[in-house]
Amino acid sequence: MSSYNERVSRRLLEQYVLRILGSAGAILLLQLLCTVFFSLFGFWRRSVILTYLLYWCRDYTALLFLLCLAVSWLWCSVRFIRKSLAFLDEVVEAAEQLTYLDGEPIELSPELISVEEHLNLAHNRAVRDAYAAREAEQRKNDLVVYLAHDLKTPLTSVIGYLTLLRDEPDLSPKSRARYTGVALDKAERLEDLINEFFDITRFNISHLELERRPCDLARMLQQVASEFAPMLEGSGLTCELSLPEILCCPCDPDKLARVFDNLLRNACHYSTPGTVVRIAAEGGGGTARFTFSNTGVTIPPEKLERIFDQFFRLDTARATRTGGAGLGLAIAREIVELHGGTISAQSEDGVTVFTVCLPVP
Repeated sequence: MSSYNERVSRRLLEQYVLRILGSAGAILLLQLLCTVFFSLFGFWRRSVILTYLLYWCRDYTALLFLLCLAVSWLWCSVRFIRKSLAFLDEVVEAAEQLTYLDGEPIELSPELISVEEHLNLAHNRAVRDAYAAREAEQRKNDLVVYLAHDLKTPLTSVIGYLTLLRDEPDLSPKSRARYTGVALDKAERLEDLINEFFDITRFNISHLELERRPCDLARMLQQVASEFAPMLEGSGLTCELSLPEILCCPCDPDKLARVFDNLLRNACHYSTPGTVVRIAAEGGGGTARFTFSNTGVTIPPEKLERIFDQFFRLDTARATRTGGAGLGLAIAREIVELHGGTISAQSEDGVTVFTVCLPVP
């Protein structure tokens, strides 16, 4: 931006200098023409006043030239200052327009076209950011209301079954075990919902910081996959690993494990029963590349573009049972980017693939 300002200032200064030089040249030319004219024609000798005036001009040519030059310089300076102040007023008014997110595009003088372009870019960016912030805030508010309302259902069930167990001491062992199991399931669901509230709070008030140390990411993926064995089995899924023997990378193991956990959990939630979840990793060329693929419903392109946004959920109807607060993938992206890597998603023909690339020194 400073280079554009320098260009505008340089152009104005060049115009100012050229006008002064042009005025000086015009004055000299005018004096020359007057001298030639009056030397060729002698009608001026008939008037005593005109003769005296012309002789005076001849005797004080230098003084007259300097006087005309001073007047011209003053005129050019006033014009230059007024034009500069007019440009300044335009820029100040345009800066005020930046606060009006729904205002018209900024228009400046042709000399300020570069400034106009940059201000319009800043205005458009501010509009997009404000819209995204409002949308994220609305999604968060809707989600908080949704989760708060949904807390009542498992809590009511837990209280109901525990009350039943307390008030019916003669229940059969089978019924008692069934009621206890249902109460435990509802309590676990209640814990999940409370954890989602904590995720929302932590994501909004905390900044993630990395504690890097050498780590074998191939072994980490094996451990993460083994922890998900019960969930995979319960969903009728199998997991295939394609990993090198060792894949060392300096990273924050705890936070990167959370990334892999979120991606695998997401694959489990949205896979068709009886399909295979595939996890692959490879290293080379200073990059470690990880892919998590599952088979299910193809994600539409418009949702795929927003899948890493805060509080965005693919299926709001299934959010209670399969989805969370819509923060898992957003947090995963932040962690990966803090490591200097990238994360992306593709979905075609029912196969969804998440790819994580991390730099390896």
